[in-house]
Parts: sequence; structure tokens; C-alpha cells
Amino acid sequence: MEFRDLKAQYQKYKTEFDTAIQNVLINANFIGGKEVAELEEQLAGYVGVKHCISCANGTEAMTLVMMAWGIKAGDAVFIPDFTFFSTGEIVSFVGATPVFVDVNRDTFNIDTVKLEKAIQQVVAEGRLQPKAIIPVDLFGLPANFPEIDRIAKKYNLMVLEDGAQGFGGAIQGQRACSFGDAATTSFFPAKPLGCYGDGGAIFTNDDEAARLLHSLKVHGKGDDKYDNIRIGVNSRLDTIQAGILQVKLRAFIEHELEDVNRVYHMYNEQLQDTVEIPVIPDGFYSSFAQYTIKLKDKHQRDGLQAKLKEQGIPAMVYYTKPMHRQQAFADLAFSEQDFIVTNELCNIVLSLPMHPYLRQEDIDRVCAVIRAYCYAE
Repeated sequence: MEFRDLKAQYQKYKTEFDTAIQNVLINANFIGGKEVAELEEQLAGYVGVKHCISCANGTEAMTLVMMAWGIKAGDAVFIPDFTFFSTGEIVSFVGATPVFVDVNRDTFNIDTVKLEKAIQQVVAEGRLQPKAIIPVDLFGLPANFPEIDRIAKKYNLMVLEDGAQGFGGAIQGQRACSFGDAATTSFFPAKPLGCYGDGGAIFTNDDEAARLLHSLKVHGKGDDKYDNIRIGVNSRLDTIQAGILQVKLRAFIEHELEDVNRVYHMYNEQLQDTVEIPVIPDGFYSSFAQYTIKLKDKHQRDGLQAKLKEQGIPAMVYYTKPMHRQQAFADLAFSEQDFIVTNELCNIVLSLPMHPYLRQEDIDRVCAVIRAYCYAE
């Protein structure tokens, strides 16, 4: 059984994928081909924003936004403690200081009450200047942007939506990657919309920011690539990946997003009386980058993961170590009491196989192992 079955997706759309790749090979326009501009227009239209700027990967997408916003040493950027390392890494990369915030136990996303307290604490200390918030749409569920937006306006902070896992999610019909002052996503193969390598994109309605981002991602170019007016980076989405993503975007819109939510409901029906299942608040819609359950404790979680592995069923732990305990951030002082929820989640979460091509018999098999293990405990 595959954790995320990219092989089944390829077989279903083999002709379309092969044709898209072959067209790029025939035209030999491997960097900046027409497929890139076409994809950006399609993505912007789907998300509902004015500008989509593609780039090399999701991490560099966030880094480029930090550069465009002038985030620097002495600035504080608030991020959830329960997330992948890159969300904090890109803050430190530009010299700013990440301030980690505990998360909501039900949604896994940043706790907005604790977020405001963290902002107030930084303001009171006076050592750093609060500048931005980077909420993460973890496991496919958008963060609580209505409340985050209220807080950001109150304290005059920019908001960057980290939609690496959230593409396709929504709040009251407004799609993920359209929240905040800018948003980013990742096209890493295992993401809800992934390519066959690395790739990323930035979304914004800000014309000036879009103009600056287009420059920064190509060595800070001016009117042409040999007219360099600022220091930038080399971060482009190549044409083959853009062609692949055009095929995948059509499949995503036509059925994949709906199918992962169908799988979510099938899992829920069988597991709701056995383990803690994902919580989707009213008005929210998830793209289910992961289907993550909670167990009683680390012993039960690790035991279940081992039992599933024995049966040939892959299950993953996202994440085993919180941000504040990463060695790279060892110079930042934190109290463990500020991260009670994150510390617990790292011990009890387990993500099950989740993708649009999961069959009923696969779900039955996974759930049977889980029920047998949990009831035997």
C-alpha cells in the first residue's frame, strides 16, 4: 500500500503526462517556457488572486516574500511551533527571529489566543520589532485566518499564509493561498498539488510586491536578465514541471480534491469510536495533505505504527520534534510550559495513507488493524 499513491495517478493520466513532457522536449524551452506563464495564470484564477509567481520550491517561495517585505535582523516573526522546519528556517535565514507559538489541539494550527499573548510579550520586552505572522495550513486545513487577520490589523503585522499543505482548502468558500498579504505553496511531489520534483509558488493581490518578487527570483533583474538592480536569488520553476502541474491541476479540480474528502469521511465512519479523528471546524474545508489521528500516548502511537508496518501499511509521524526543540534554534530561549499542546501532539499523532486513489478495501484494511490493536490494548 502506498502512503500517497503517485504511481496510480501517473497510470490514470499517463498519456497526458507523457504528452506534456514530450511537448517541452520537442520545443526545447526548458526554462521560462510558455507552460510556466500558463500555469501561473491558471493557479491565480483557481485561488482567486491577481498574481501567481512560480519559483523553485516552497521554502524559497517564503524566503522571497521575506526579502520582498524587508524582514531583517531585529524583527520578530510569529510561527506555529508544530510545523515543518522550513517555516522557521526562512525567518532565521533573513536574519530575523522566529517566535514560536503553541497550536490548537483540535486543528493542529496556530492558537490565536496564544498568538496575541506572544505578540504582547514581544512588544513588552522591547527587544524585537513584531513584523509578521506566518500561519501554516497544516495537514490541508487552513489556519483561523478571520481571527489572525483581526490580530494582524490590531498590531500592524503582515501575514504570510504558508499553504504548502493547504492548497485546495477553504474557509467559507474562500480558497487557501488567498489569505493574508501573500501566500505560498509547495509542489513537492507528496503535496496536494505536487510535481515530479521541486517547485513552489507565491500568491498575492499586491501589484508592487508581485513586481518585486518577479525581480528577486531572477537575480534581482531589472528590464532584462543582464540589468541587475538588486540582490536576488535564482529560483525558477522549470518548464517540464509546469507542464506536469497543468495536467495535475486539471485532475485536482475535476476529482482529486473531492475524492480525498470522500476518503476522509470513510476513515471517520470506521475510526470515530476508536481514536481521535481530524476536526474540521464549521465553514472550513481541508485538502487533506494528511489524515492524522491522535492516540492515547506515545507508547500506543509507536505500537500502532509498528503494527501497521507489520501489515504492509505505511504510517508516518508529523512531527516527532517541535520547532522550539530543534538544535538550529538552540540559541533562542523558551519555556516548555508555553508549548504544552505541541509537546503532546508530537507524542500522539499518526498520519495514515491518504490520497485520491485510495480504495474502499484499502481503507477497510487500515481501519481493521487500528481497531484490533486499540481494542486489544
